[in-house]
Amino acid sequence: MFSVRGSSDVRGRSGIAQTVPLPAEFSLPDKYHADRRGPVRWLISHVRLYWYVFLLVLLGAVGNALLAAVVPILIGRAFNIITASPPQVKALIPLALLLIGSQGLRSVLQFVRNAASELLAQRLERDIRDELYISLLGKSMAFHSLQPVGEIMARATHDVREINYMFSPGINLIIGSTAFMFMPLLAARRYHPALMLTPALFILFYILALAQYLRELDPITQQVRERFGHMNAHLAEVLDGIETVKASAQEEREARRFAQLARRFWEAAVHQGDVEARFIPLLLIGLATAAGFFHALWLYTRGAIRVGDIVGYVGLLGLLRFPTFVSLFSYARVSSGLAAARRILELINKRTDLDQNPHGYAGKMRGAVEFRHVDFVYPDGHQALHDITFRVEPGTRVAVVGQTGAGKTTLVKLINRTYDATRGQVLVDGVDVRDWNLEALRRQISIIEQDIFLFSRTIRENIAFGRPDATMEEIIAAAKAAQAHDFIMSFKDGYETVIGERGVTLSGGQRQRLALARAFLTNPAILILDDSTSAIDSATEDKIQRAIFAASKGRTTFIITHRLSQIRWAHLIILLRRGRIEAMGTHEELLERSPMYRRLFIREDGA
Repeated sequence: MFSVRGSSDVRGRSGIAQTVPLPAEFSLPDKYHADRRGPVRWLISHVRLYWYVFLLVLLGAVGNALLAAVVPILIGRAFNIITASPPQVKALIPLALLLIGSQGLRSVLQFVRNAASELLAQRLERDIRDELYISLLGKSMAFHSLQPVGEIMARATHDVREINYMFSPGINLIIGSTAFMFMPLLAARRYHPALMLTPALFILFYILALAQYLRELDPITQQVRERFGHMNAHLAEVLDGIETVKASAQEEREARRFAQLARRFWEAAVHQGDVEARFIPLLLIGLATAAGFFHALWLYTRGAIRVGDIVGYVGLLGLLRFPTFVSLFSYARVSSGLAAARRILELINKRTDLDQNPHGYAGKMRGAVEFRHVDFVYPDGHQALHDITFRVEPGTRVAVVGQTGAGKTTLVKLINRTYDATRGQVLVDGVDVRDWNLEALRRQISIIEQDIFLFSRTIRENIAFGRPDATMEEIIAAAKAAQAHDFIMSFKDGYETVIGERGVTLSGGQRQRLALARAFLTNPAILILDDSTSAIDSATEDKIQRAIFAASKGRTTFIITHRLSQIRWAHLIILLRRGRIEAMGTHEELLERSPMYRRLFIREDGA
């Protein structure tokens, strides 16, 4: 599973002990088997899948460092040959050939190391983005209702990219620079054991300085990532509501708010740059080079080493410059990558109250619906429904009415487990919806909402979204039933016309007719219409009403509406007030005994 999984022995509603997985609305077989107990464990578990690529990075880094150390050693040996008496010039030719050959091999190892590092980084980015996407699909609507889209996008794009940069060039440079750092320590012994002192002290102080640098840098990089997420969330929110911003002439105010968020991100980034600028090892490398040189001169004056040994030793100390300078950049990349990994893992690990229940009931649905003393409380503490109890038989047309905020939409979304009841039971065909296989439950229930969402795909693909295997004849039949065929054929490309995101290239009535066609194509046992004809013009309304009436025959239909033409032909009307059932019955019964219903009826009739 792609969500955090475990199992526990619990008592099912039947009283039988069951082993059930931790909840997730949607899951696929886990391709990664990632350890999600922490960001470092998580990243290591992903790297383990490509251990052979990581091994190439290690071998390339160590081989590159070894062959880099060959250069000052051979040059030092050449100095000794030249300064010998008499000079043995012919001995320089093998040294030159060895130098050329070693550096040719070194270039090959560098290429292998860099290529393997980039391959590893790209594969990790692909896998982590895939894991995050599947995890987001598995989250419940309660999660998505509270999580800003812009914040999710920041984590799914920029934070995932930071993990790529963490491995290439970040960890690639760290592995290479670490190998470089130990070369002077290992090779200095060939000249004199005492010369190991300077590189040893440098490594010691470097590690201490690096530990202090990372402790200071870690919370700052976390802050940078968070502030970028806040800025991105605000940007996505404003762009999504740009029509409201322009209609209210609030462009200047929103620009100021975005500038404030951008400045906070900038301040955090500058703070990170300030910490990086005070990187102490930049001072240590100069001190180490000077100290090592004077130490070598002192040994030379005592006759312990030769001139060429000084040249070779100082050249080896020069290898310390590479780890010093690249660590300023590479460890910042690692710190940013760990902060990003922490944010991504936090998103993946967030629990959801809904579970897929893959082994649950998956029979053919008849459409009987029953609510037993149902309460529902949103995560923010708002109680939307109080003690809802009713039962409808298969094929019943139910109208749910009430003032705005009465809980109408919340009620119908408990049927397909968009949300789960906080207390009580919702049953379909006598089976608690939590005991249904979630996919089987939702495949047999269609919801058409007032705010229609259409994908930026062809009209054909949008209609067939719930049944991608539908034939063209079935798609056309569904479109005709929804009174959508004529306007579709008025487009140049007909059913192959690509519409904009959310159907922005279509009118409100056209979007809702496509949504009706999408619902008709799936042939659901339960059809839920959430004020779905509100944007349909009066000329089309009669046709749509007839289509809905025909579609409702033989299936249970819940209609949230204020249109009297739809309320009148309902078998049962449920009147909600402040989350409670105020009254239930037919249109005539409620007119007779419910003052509140009469007021709604008179107001709507007068309108």
